[in-house]
Amino acid sequence: MKKITIAIDGHSSCGKSTMAKDLARELGYVYIDTGAMYRAVTLYAIKAGLIDGQNVDVDALRAQMDKVNVGFKFNEETGRPDTYLNGERVEDRIRTMEVSSKVSLIAAIDFVRSAMVALQQEMGKGGGVVMDGRDIGTTVFPNAELKVFVTASAEVRAQRRYDELTAKGEKCNLQEILENVQERDRIDSTRAVSPLRKADDAVVLDNSNMTIPEQKQWLMELAKSKIS
Repeated sequence: MKKITIAIDGHSSCGKSTMAKDLARELGYVYIDTGAMYRAVTLYAIKAGLIDGQNVDVDALRAQMDKVNVGFKFNEETGRPDTYLNGERVEDRIRTMEVSSKVSLIAAIDFVRSAMVALQQEMGKGGGVVMDGRDIGTTVFPNAELKVFVTASAEVRAQRRYDELTAKGEKCNLQEILENVQERDRIDSTRAVSPLRKADDAVVLDNSNMTIPEQKQWLMELAKSKIS
């Protein structure tokens, strides 16, 4: 059976990562969470004091990019990869609202994207990968054999994010999350470098009213049609 590259792009909090992780496990492929990579850089910038409100000290971050080492290690307990920043596991920390509210600012910076895209292309150059993000099918792997663009209404995505955070015990406000989702959509879609957009040959999935099992079945059938 041939090994293909599967690119899953879409808006924030629409379930891309869950879908991609499950698909990779079912196919025996490598899963690469590119969003986690940008979140890790964002966490670095926060810890280094390089973000003040909605302003990033771009020059300082540029000078320190060689100190930002992002990678993944397989977690035997969860069966999924965890994100590491400079050797430290940061999988949980990068999913907080503190990071979510700043990640689009960092992801819009040209040299950050260049560094992460090069790393992503190196990770996935052999095929047999499922990669999700904002620009996988348009910039990272424009020749991917299967491209999926996932979306859902902002209200549905905000509720999902709220449920996820409260389940982890994090205090949050639904209205603030909705505003964050809408602002991330705006920044992601209008940034100068690799803006979020559907690739011309991508298959659209609006999962606003779908369950996770329904999404999983839909994606598996689509992937098998491309692999066979």
